[in-house]
Amino acid sequence: MRASPNFGPRRGGLRPDLIVLHYTAMTSATAACDWLCNAKAEVSAHYLIDEQGGVIQMVDEAARAWHAGAGSWGAVDDVNSRSIGVELANPARVPFSEPQMHSLEALLGGIMRRWSIPAHRVIGHSDMAPGRKIDPGPKFDWRRLALQGLSIWPGRTGAPEKDFKTAACQFGYPAVDDAVLLDTFRQRFRPWAKGALDPIDLALINDLAQRFPVDGRAPKA
Repeated sequence: MRASPNFGPRRGGLRPDLIVLHYTAMTSATAACDWLCNAKAEVSAHYLIDEQGGVIQMVDEAARAWHAGAGSWGAVDDVNSRSIGVELANPARVPFSEPQMHSLEALLGGIMRRWSIPAHRVIGHSDMAPGRKIDPGPKFDWRRLALQGLSIWPGRTGAPEKDFKTAACQFGYPAVDDAVLLDTFRQRFRPWAKGALDPIDLALINDLAQRFPVDGRAPKA
C-alpha cells in the first residue's frame, strides 16, 4: 500500500455501491501514483493497477477517495461518497495489458463481494461524466468483464419502447446533449459504430434500461 493523503469520510455515513473505472492518461504508473499521492493534486483513487498487473492501494475502501469529480449516475450526484475508484495505468486510447486486466478482474471480484455491489453498478468515469471524461476509453474490454459477471453487456431485443435519451437516463446516464450521450454510450458498448443514431443503438439502450434501471422499477427479465 502507498497511502494518499487525499481522502475523507463518506458523507452522511454512505457505503459504496458503485465501482468507477478510470485510466490515468499519464506516461507511467509511477508518475500516476506520485500524482495521486501528492497532497497538492487533491485527487486520489482507492486502487491503481500498473501495466504489469501490480495493484497499489492508496485509500482504504471505507473512506471517500477523490476520483470521480463532477457528474452523476442516476440520482447519485456525490459519486465519490458512493463509489470505489480504480485507476488503470494507461496513457489513453491504447489496449490494456493482459496482466493488468487479469488483476482488475480479481480486484473487482473482491470489491463486489465485500460491498455487495452488483455487476450493473460497475461503470466507467465517462458514464457518470459524459462530455467531461472519456476514460477508460474505447480500448477497454467491457464485454470481457461482462462475460465473468463483473460488468454488463446489452442484448438485442424487440422494438424499442423509449427514445434514446429517455432510455439512457433510465439506465443511469446524466441528461446531457444528445450527441454527447450517444458518443458516450457507443464508446463503451459500440466503439466501432459511426454516424447518426441507428436502430441498433436504440435496441441496445432499451435493453439496458429495461434490465438494469437505476430506480429498480422496470422489469429485468
